[in-house]
Amino acid sequence: MRPLGILGGTFDPIHYGHLRPAQEVQRALALEEIRVVPAANPPHRQPPVANAAQRLRMAELAVEDFPGFRVDDREYRRGGPSYTVLTLESLRAELGPRPLCLLLGVDAFLDIETWHHWTRLPELAHLVVMQRPGWQIPAPLSAWAGPRLARDPRQLAGASAGYIYFQAVTPQDISATRLRAAIARGEPVAGQLPPAVWDYIHANRIYSV
Repeated sequence: MRPLGILGGTFDPIHYGHLRPAQEVQRALALEEIRVVPAANPPHRQPPVANAAQRLRMAELAVEDFPGFRVDDREYRRGGPSYTVLTLESLRAELGPRPLCLLLGVDAFLDIETWHHWTRLPELAHLVVMQRPGWQIPAPLSAWAGPRLARDPRQLAGASAGYIYFQAVTPQDISATRLRAAIARGEPVAGQLPPAVWDYIHANRIYSV
């Protein structure tokens, strides 16, 4: 079975900095599908500006331009804190031994020790870290990650979970924080997020002062 990719996030709003690196990973690792999982109640940050239903809808609009991407609303339906470990447990119960690849940005990976039951994550999925070319894993995490490192993407397809794989992607200088601020100031944001997402933001006056 080809691996399934999991892309979680607050997505406040979802933008090309989320989507394009994930698309590169999808192609590089031959992932059958990318499940985009908006966090309904992210536990590690301030409450999002857009509510959960709005962020879910923006994700649904965004993936229309990305073949092989599909929105998964299980965190929205589950309620409570949106812990990744619970989402992976739910997917594992549903999909059995199918290889799962949790896609992480470098910043998320560097912060992984603060996640709820973070040591269980490799038991449930492979961790695929989307890195800038030439990035090196820092020493504090290398002892934990080292024994789990995969050197060949085919290793991910051959096991249901357990590996950590670093995939270089094209850097995207886009952030949700800067996007929200630009929208509030009335500045153009074309080219940073899918047009349908911008239309929804504009029509619903999300992020506007």
